[in-house]
Amino acid sequence: MAAAGTAAGHGAPEPMPSYAQLPLAKRCRLLPRDAAKVPESAWKFLVYLGCWSYSAYLLLGTDYPFFHDPPSVFYDWMPGMAVPRDIAANYLLQGSFYGHSIYATLYMDTWRKDSVVMLAHHVVTLALIICSYAFRYHNVGVLVFFLHDLTDVQLEFTKLNTYFKAAGGTYQRLHALLGDLGCLCFCVSWFWFRLYWFPLKVLYATLHTSLISVPDIPFYFFFNTLLLLLTAMNLYWFLYIVALAAKVLTGQMRELSDLREYDTAEAHSPKPSKAEKPLRNGLVKDKRL
Repeated sequence: MAAAGTAAGHGAPEPMPSYAQLPLAKRCRLLPRDAAKVPESAWKFLVYLGCWSYSAYLLLGTDYPFFHDPPSVFYDWMPGMAVPRDIAANYLLQGSFYGHSIYATLYMDTWRKDSVVMLAHHVVTLALIICSYAFRYHNVGVLVFFLHDLTDVQLEFTKLNTYFKAAGGTYQRLHALLGDLGCLCFCVSWFWFRLYWFPLKVLYATLHTSLISVPDIPFYFFFNTLLLLLTAMNLYWFLYIVALAAKVLTGQMRELSDLREYDTAEAHSPKPSKAEKPLRNGLVKDKRL
């Protein structure tokens, strides 16, 4: 009876979770620092892939001519004009994501050397999304989404494969190869999409042809200032890309790693330092400015 009372009072121990119930990072036995970053990269990869795919469909799979004829973003522009439903849906998706990204950068994502610039980028982007929708410059917005989201897809894909190449405590050749290919595609597409096509298509349309189509276009300096700030941030991050390429080519770095991390040398250590708090997705991280 005493034993029964003890069992009833304290309850039976909870069963251990099965292998299928474990998080993916634990099932793959990732290193602790890598496992903490997987949810962030996986979430961003899926969202950016969906956003870019929809923008690509609008520009390349419909009758919108904005990609092949950038000046057309201002053809027949009028204040208060109706926004097509498919473009409005794209704006809702992007605006929701960047609104969340401001909170996530502050309280959820791993804090990096460029997190302050990243936060400024999200604020500028959200301001462009809200204001361009309100003043009916939504055609330009679709083009901006398309030219920016692809590189983010490739970045998160590369990071995920970098985290998984040491899964199970062994070298995963397939993930290492996919990470290297993803990094190469990321470097090329960043230059081509953000530093070549973006000025050629977006800035040319907003700075020059907008004045031809709409001579008294409202808020000309406001929107172009924000777009030029976006260009400056693209150049800032391109410096990290150049630095990464230089380290790889000169043999200073044998394996890919994120140069924006504070503890690059500790990123692949299975034991975090005593002074460092464990990283847990969804909780406030120990941040350093």
